[in-house]
Amino acid sequence: MYVRDVMVAPVITVKPSTMVKEVAQLFLEKGISAAPVIDSQEKLVGIVSEGDLLHRVEADTERRYSWWLRGFIKNDTLAADYVKAHGLKVSDVMTRDVITATPQTPLHEVATLMEKNAIKRVPIVENGQLVGIVSRSNLIQAVATARKLLDIPLSDATIRENIFAYLKRQPWAHTSMLNVTVNGGIVDLWGIAESAAERKAIKVAAESTPGVCAVNDNLITRSAGGWQ
Repeated sequence: MYVRDVMVAPVITVKPSTMVKEVAQLFLEKGISAAPVIDSQEKLVGIVSEGDLLHRVEADTERRYSWWLRGFIKNDTLAADYVKAHGLKVSDVMTRDVITATPQTPLHEVATLMEKNAIKRVPIVENGQLVGIVSRSNLIQAVATARKLLDIPLSDATIRENIFAYLKRQPWAHTSMLNVTVNGGIVDLWGIAESAAERKAIKVAAESTPGVCAVNDNLITRSAGGWQ
């Protein structure tokens, strides 16, 4: 799947000049946790999220440092914290370095971006224009609504061939020590797995193969102390 298949559009946006209080009200009214920031030319210039409003003077939640820790913190950091806590406009609190993707980006790449950068959403840009946004919840929705690739019943022989073909492409699978039998869509796994992790992965691969109704794991796991 690609970003275009799950992204939310149109996107609720704010301007750099929008007041922080207005953004907080917008989050509550719309049930959202972030909003891309666009300039007068509709170009993406930042993003503001609940995290940017976490340490605010209005809620008495601004960062407080003990006297001994303050001596180790740079003045620039203290000044930036002050702006985050007291700034009145979105331009004062927004995150400027925004990680983006395009509608053609595969979902697995977006998931990696979110994990690597510890972010919860990715604005989607095409030809310099903001066209959508993808959040973690959208990825979860893709999982929840996933449909089987094939609705046409497959023969047992085809299912067996597909399982082997898939496993042979996996660097962790030792197919020379593996046998698979299929009867009425029910798969039986036989042979030797080099580790418990490989054994589990083989079973998951079989369960994920179109046409499979159930999987019986009869594998033996090779271990340092013998067989399991």
